[in-house]
Amino acid sequence: MEPTVNLADRCQWLGENGAAEAGRILDFLGTVGIEVVAGEIGDSLLNSMTVRHGTIIVDPAIPAWPGDLLHDAGHVAMTEPSVRKQLDKVSDDPAEEMGAIAWSVAAAIAIDIPLETIFHEAGYKGASQNYIDSFRNDPSIGVPFLAWLGMTAEPRWAAERGIAAFPAMQRWLR
Repeated sequence: MEPTVNLADRCQWLGENGAAEAGRILDFLGTVGIEVVAGEIGDSLLNSMTVRHGTIIVDPAIPAWPGDLLHDAGHVAMTEPSVRKQLDKVSDDPAEEMGAIAWSVAAAIAIDIPLETIFHEAGYKGASQNYIDSFRNDPSIGVPFLAWLGMTAEPRWAAERGIAAFPAMQRWLR
């Protein structure tokens, strides 16, 4: 496996601005403490990337959607710190899945990446536009889970505590 140096340039990123968006996402993930490296991934839910030992592995030989980096990073970020380095598979638990979606939206907003990058045409079982519309109109999917983990605050709680509500994050890692 190789470090993230030039990973944005070495990989095959899908989408109109794929390489540029991947570069911004990779920079962001580095600042919050989520490692991304190049390597062969073998059998995985996504054919272009996976999580191994709490690190996101991207196969440079396989075209990848940059928004998938944020989604997988959401799973890594929500993992309990004591077991994060042991994470070898993202959970399919519905609450965690919704939390990863919300985390990726908060991250995209923080680094000015369009929601269409996360909810790309090949993802979310054809419901990408539904997610985009939902987060633009009522950004609440997955927020209660992130709030329960202490990573963000729902609007009502934020107002009561005098802190910024989602998509602002109190912390990026659990």
